[in-house]
Amino acid sequence: MHARELVEVAGMVALNGPLLVCGRLPPNSTHLEQYWSTSRCRFENWSRALKAYAALNLEDSRQDVDRWIEIRAALDEIFASEILTRVWSAVLVAHDRSAGANLAEPIARSVLASHMEARHRALALLVHGRGVSTPQAVALNRLRRRAERWTDMLVGGLLHLSDVSEFAVEPERAEDFAADLTDRRSHPGGLHAWRLTLVSLRNAFRTGLSPLAANPDANARITASILGCFPADLFDSTGLFQSLWMLRLAANASDAQGLISDLLRPGPQSRADQSAMRRKRRI
Repeated sequence: MHARELVEVAGMVALNGPLLVCGRLPPNSTHLEQYWSTSRCRFENWSRALKAYAALNLEDSRQDVDRWIEIRAALDEIFASEILTRVWSAVLVAHDRSAGANLAEPIARSVLASHMEARHRALALLVHGRGVSTPQAVALNRLRRRAERWTDMLVGGLLHLSDVSEFAVEPERAEDFAADLTDRRSHPGGLHAWRLTLVSLRNAFRTGLSPLAANPDANARITASILGCFPADLFDSTGLFQSLWMLRLAANASDAQGLISDLLRPGPQSRADQSAMRRKRRI
């Protein structure tokens, strides 16, 4: 699963977050544990990749290019997936506050802290590391800034639930986005504001990222664990995630890669396509 798909998942989580926060059922503890453990494994993979690249003595131009392709995928993943980490943390913390519980917040903060450590290491590599050209650093910085802006946009959409501005990169910007979304909802057609936001989010990350995925399997398991915390039928109203696929995704995280690819494919599936896919899964 590619980092750009994690960005789309972040949008869906922000859209449906209020349903989880205001719901009676807590996030599934098994999926929360999977989220923590898989995020930890991905963090360790990032750390090894960054450390290995920083220690290289790049003298051969061919080796330089090959190594950069690998580390660029990891750097892209760190910056782009930060959107999902922050948005999901905001939802979990808002849920615990609403329920008067302390189940999900410690896990959310632990994962976010590790991600912030990876972010700091990535930034240090761009600023002080050898083998990173100015154009390469500029391109990654552009991606970072784009991810930060969208993070604040999505977190801003959750501020009416609880004061989760701490999970924004710039809390004041998130508050501005929150006010703008509130204003849009008061106008005719305002209910479609979030849908238009999700379309813009998808388009914003179509380009500018490495074609490779640094940790595709881990990304898929993280997504499965997040979506598994939502009741399956909550995604019917979006038109993008259908309840059958959500149920199967939550029940079988090991098959997440194929299911998520189907879920993120633009356009609804026909009944015939769904029946064919069910038969294929049984084989």
